[in-house]
Amino acid sequence: MVHKEFGVVGLGKFGLSLAKSLMAHGQKVVGVDNDPDKVKTAAEVLTQAYQAEAVDKTALEQLGFGELQEVIVSTGHNMEASILITLFLKELGCKSVTVKAMSRDHEKVLIKVGANAVIFPERYAAEQLAAKLAVPGLIDYLPLGTNIILKEFTVEKWAGKTLRDLDLTNSFGIQVVAVKGLEEKQFVFVPSADKPLQKGDIMAVIGRGEKLLELES
Repeated sequence: MVHKEFGVVGLGKFGLSLAKSLMAHGQKVVGVDNDPDKVKTAAEVLTQAYQAEAVDKTALEQLGFGELQEVIVSTGHNMEASILITLFLKELGCKSVTVKAMSRDHEKVLIKVGANAVIFPERYAAEQLAAKLAVPGLIDYLPLGTNIILKEFTVEKWAGKTLRDLDLTNSFGIQVVAVKGLEEKQFVFVPSADKPLQKGDIMAVIGRGEKLLELES
C-alpha cells in the first residue's frame, strides 16, 4: 500500500469520519478546524490536529498544508470559506484539493479557483442506497458512468456451464470479475473461462444495472 499524508480542513461529521477512515487505511492525516472541541476530539485519533482559521492563508502555510499530497476541504455550509481555502491551497502549491460542495453553482466556482475534484456526499449516499434498494444482491454502485454496478449472482440454472459457454460479455455487455465456489471462503479473481460452474457458486459481475436485472443465473 502506498502511504500518503492527507490534510482535512473542517473536522465536522463528514470531515472527521473521512479522516478516521483514511487513518484506518494506514494513512497519515493532519486536520485543522477553528472549533477547539472538534480539534480535541480529532487529536485523539488523527496524526495531528490543529486549531486555526483555515481561511487565513498564512495559517495554512505555517501548518504546511500546501506541501501535503492531498487535502480535503469540508467546511460545512460555508461556501465562501471553502472557495477561499481552495484558492489558498492551490496558491500554496497543493497538488490535489478535493472539496465538499453544496450545489452545482458552488461546484462551478470551486473548479474555477482550482479544485481538482468536487464531491456531494449526501447525493452519493442517496445514489448508493437507491441502487441497493432497486438491485437485490448489489455489492457496489460504481462511479464509472450511468448506472454501472457490481452485483452478486448465485448460480442456479447456469450450473454445468462455463463462462465461455455463457458469453455474457458479448451477449449482455457484462463482465464476470470473480467467482466463489460453494465450499470456498474467498473469491477467485479473473476466473477461468473453461471451468464449469456449480449450483450455489457466487459470481461477482460488473455492468449496467438494467442489463444485470435481465439475467437469471
